[in-house]
Amino acid sequence: MFKKHRFSQFILGAAAAVLLMSGCDSKVESQNNAQNAENKKAEKLIVGATPEPHAVMLEQVKSVLANEGIALEIKEFTDYVTPNKSLDDGSLDANFFQHKPYLDSFNKEHGTKLISVAGIHLEPMGVYSKTLKSLDELKEGDLISLPNDPSNGARALRILEANALIKLKEGVELASVQDIVENPKNLKFKEMDAPQLARALGDVSASVINTNFALLAGLNPLNDAIALESKDSPYVNIVAVKSGKEQDARIQKLIQVLQSESMRQFILDHYKGAILPSF
Repeated sequence: MFKKHRFSQFILGAAAAVLLMSGCDSKVESQNNAQNAENKKAEKLIVGATPEPHAVMLEQVKSVLANEGIALEIKEFTDYVTPNKSLDDGSLDANFFQHKPYLDSFNKEHGTKLISVAGIHLEPMGVYSKTLKSLDELKEGDLISLPNDPSNGARALRILEANALIKLKEGVELASVQDIVENPKNLKFKEMDAPQLARALGDVSASVINTNFALLAGLNPLNDAIALESKDSPYVNIVAVKSGKEQDARIQKLIQVLQSESMRQFILDHYKGAILPSF
């Protein structure tokens, strides 16, 4: 009887020891997981973007990047100059808001060395109006507003040329208003900062507006534009970094998730053709 009692005590003690060791193991594992999570948090990636659609798209990949140990911080900008200056001075690791012709023009003008590392989507530029239902309704001397930066201004003029409203001088890469050689309706042109175009739409007969600023103003390119840029446009929106940063593992992971099948489906489902994946 005594031996049986001692044996029972031994079994209970062994079980308690196992539970204690198991608890210790669980605690160690929990601490290790917490440490690993903390280590992952240290891998911050700061990306500049305009609010719509770029910041919206980046929000979609935040959790995916977090699972890869990258904490994505999105900084929103409402102009086209500051995010490139911030990328150049190191305040940003990457930015996502522009197309390559604009980036090339910016580098040339500012002496920066920013490069494209991935094409993500196309935002067809559109012509909008509060008073006209089609471009055929434009009258003699009507006023049209355009972006005032060289690349987007040239892009806007090409849309007007494609719709037979003007003709541009041949052989000019970045055409400006001064390169218009035919203007049958004597249309007038007002060049403005791109973010102001949608806000000043009521002051002109029509305006050629970048899709991101159109969306921000509640305009849907497919429903509200009276003319849209061709889908074979070269103005694909890109992820840009400072030269030398293109092989950064965080940048490569960002590209991977932005060019994933799930992002392709998000673009198609969410924007319903107003924005098109380019990968």
